[in-house]
Amino acid sequence: MSLYNLSITAIIPAFNESGRIHATIKALRSLGCIDRILVIDDGSSDDTANISMSSGAEVIRLDKNMGKANAMKKGFESATTPVILFIDADLGLTAKEAIKLLKPVCRGDAEATVARFTPSGSKGGFGLVKKLSTWGLKVMSGKTFNSVLSGQRCFKRQVLTDLSFDYPSFGIEFGMTLELLKKGTNLIEIDVDMSHRTTGRDLKGFLHRGRQFWDILKVILVKFREDKITYIDRLFRRL
Repeated sequence: MSLYNLSITAIIPAFNESGRIHATIKALRSLGCIDRILVIDDGSSDDTANISMSSGAEVIRLDKNMGKANAMKKGFESATTPVILFIDADLGLTAKEAIKLLKPVCRGDAEATVARFTPSGSKGGFGLVKKLSTWGLKVMSGKTFNSVLSGQRCFKRQVLTDLSFDYPSFGIEFGMTLELLKKGTNLIEIDVDMSHRTTGRDLKGFLHRGRQFWDILKVILVKFREDKITYIDRLFRRL
């Protein structure tokens, strides 16, 4: 089942995704090149774990919800293959587009790939989370990266460590992207035709984006303290 003779583990962090997890797993299995599909059930109260197992995935069940970063770390610690793919649980059948992330890594054109979604046209929030992450990444790495918040990522396992996941829950994608860019990792964005559930302009949606904003801001503040002189100099150069 390997791709370019490299074995692949797909890791799906999932919390109460019983409605879409089956289609996501089905799409990944249809690719025919993924050796192991591992769902990390992050303390779900619904039937996510049972549906995942009946759909052909392995499942690690966590006793309580600890957040996305912790779930991704648990999956990474369990995966031994040279290529690791992270996929959100709510992609449904569009998860088959993950093949576009896998090929550049498996054939050696990139050390890591990140999915860049086609704009959906649907209205979510006001873009504050994306603006914060894009600004923070530019100030701290000197680079622009459009898909900072994308959870669809493929890696050569060797570029990741346990420390790659030590970020506040929704700060994981920002922190990981910043870390990889600062290390000079060959990280490229790949256009995909994926779609997932978006949060609307209701109370639940604003609370979700508020948690995202706060987690990313915490990562920025911690990284700023670690190397504040460099960042202050870079910031003033941009003003």
